[in-house]
Amino acid sequence: MIFILLILSVVAGVLLGKYFGQKEKFAKNLLILSAGFLITICLNEVFPQVYASDIGNLGIFVIGGVLLQMILEALTKGFEHGHFHHHNENSILPMALMVGLFIHAFIEGIPLANETNPLSPYLLGILFHNLPISFILGAFLFNRTGSKASYPSILIVALFALASPFGMLLGNYFNPDWQPYFLAIVGGIFLHISSVIIFESNKNHNINWSKIGLVILGVSLALMMHLFHDHSHVGHHH
Repeated sequence: MIFILLILSVVAGVLLGKYFGQKEKFAKNLLILSAGFLITICLNEVFPQVYASDIGNLGIFVIGGVLLQMILEALTKGFEHGHFHHHNENSILPMALMVGLFIHAFIEGIPLANETNPLSPYLLGILFHNLPISFILGAFLFNRTGSKASYPSILIVALFALASPFGMLLGNYFNPDWQPYFLAIVGGIFLHISSVIIFESNKNHNINWSKIGLVILGVSLALMMHLFHDHSHVGHHH
């Protein structure tokens, strides 16, 4: 079930990007909304879980996640937060993009090992986060002038769609004691991506009410999921 959801979130995003890819504002709004959602998942779900474990110095792994994401962005050119400015399309090598996005999604999939709840906030965070990235990917791959749905494009989409499920599969074979480390790394990745999207400076630093509204909406959605999840887990201990 979770596998299917992960793949569907990418396919849905790519199709939206293919058909609505010209609407850059739509992609940006989707990104801002998902950033509000992600940062809340980060602070409400990921970090409490990370710090609830008895392992010391996990903060180093969070910082590691931030640094890893910075390195990946050298490959993807900031694709994850909507940087698909048309002037540098040629500088985004599909190979580097593929590697960067694959590693990113693969690592995010690892903490999903042994997850059975399709409504887990962490999973929803990833699904939500996949949508805008896939939207941009679809717009980038299938909307360029003169680009047909070529095999490389389909391959990139397929690899990105399978990266998180693959991470999840592999995560089942890892020592469960490693889980907090992976979660900490993903926490760092989420933190970096969402804060870059949220804090990217507005033009002239004017207050952008629609952006603030979208962030608040994303935060509210994540909080609702958090409360719903907590409520449904009363008596369970995870």
